[in-house]
Amino acid sequence: MQLRPFGASGVAVTPLGLGLAALGRPGYINLNHSRDLGRDYAIAAMEAHAHRVLDAAWDAGIRYFDAARSYGRAEDFLGSWLTARAIDPAAVFIASKWGYTYTAGWHVEAEEHEVKEHTLPVLRRQWDETQARLGGSLRLYQIHSATFSSGVLANVAVLTELARRKEGGTLIGLSLSGPEQGATLLRALEVKIDGVALFDAVQATWNLLEPSVGPALADASRSGLGVVVKEALANGRLTSRNDKAEFSPRLGLLHREAERLNTTVDALALAAALAQPWADVVLSGAAQADHVTSNAAALEVAWDAAAAASLADLAEPPARYWQTRSNLAWN
Repeated sequence: MQLRPFGASGVAVTPLGLGLAALGRPGYINLNHSRDLGRDYAIAAMEAHAHRVLDAAWDAGIRYFDAARSYGRAEDFLGSWLTARAIDPAAVFIASKWGYTYTAGWHVEAEEHEVKEHTLPVLRRQWDETQARLGGSLRLYQIHSATFSSGVLANVAVLTELARRKEGGTLIGLSLSGPEQGATLLRALEVKIDGVALFDAVQATWNLLEPSVGPALADASRSGLGVVVKEALANGRLTSRNDKAEFSPRLGLLHREAERLNTTVDALALAAALAQPWADVVLSGAAQADHVTSNAAALEVAWDAAAAASLADLAEPPARYWQTRSNLAWN
């Protein structure tokens, strides 16, 4: 897999990465997530399953892996896989995130699955927790779902602490969520500590249903940030798993375009993200080894102007997209 520069960081990354949001906990909002895990939620079984998916990613050439403290045991599983396979830290790019605490207690159904708190005590606690699990392999540390409402981009104590981590050699980034992704990112580009721009990278939701953050990501890329795309398959909505009657005409369009380009719907949707000139890494959220293989085929899709024009009408108003996402059931 040919490497790409990661913004102005001086680091090269694989264009396709693997996100572990669906691999580290029994419950998640991806369509048919429970089927992916075979409803076997024993910790040892889930760890073995995660290792199989990570093996498939490695075999496909993926070297970028993304976790978070709120993804249940994702960091544990990733760390144990790195150790079990004796993988040189220099051979992989490991990213993680802080700011949400996992609270579901290893249950699929819970009153709260995660609690958001962008404060200095949480940052310090979760940094130590991540270091204990990923240690010297960690390359990028991100604020998880930075928003205006959390106040994190105005929290001088938190930003100064992150700058200390950056001085220690860790890249600093932020992930985004919600209809204000673009505005939040533009504010983040202004953050400086002692005259130095804080952020080296941004991870945002961009897909054929919700492409509105594209112009802001282009600005971030021009500013030297590494750009990571998450949820390119819209939590399964841009796959054949989306059996909602109202989505049927759009799914038909996806199938026709995929057939024209001799690929699958999932690879087509990922190829759309990979084709964006500002995208350095596009994350697969695969929870099955065979899904990783299918997703990796996106790198071979001959994306063209006809595909871009044909699928442009799939885009939804951001408010509608994010409301639909918030209504997805944990399963």
